[in-house]
Amino acid sequence: MRQANTTKDSRTDWRKLATLPDDSIDTSDVPELDEAFFREAHLRLPKGKQLVSLRIDRDVLDWFKRQGKGYQSKINAVLRAYVRAQKR
Repeated sequence: MRQANTTKDSRTDWRKLATLPDDSIDTSDVPELDEAFFREAHLRLPKGKQLVSLRIDRDVLDWFKRQGKGYQSKINAVLRAYVRAQKR
């Protein structure tokens, strides 16, 4: 499980967390959400991604695929970092 739209890997042990019973998770620092919260809440959806056909050298694509699930998002993150570096 990964958080969407992030360029950093999570250090959370999601498998361990998923096996914990709900009542063993400390939520004392998280306020209860009441009806007032939901009356004022706004749904914010992430921007959609553009589907493209892109030619990438086979060895580069193979390297990203070997990184496992989410390799396309990793390629996007690398491209985003490049774009940001060029804007400076």
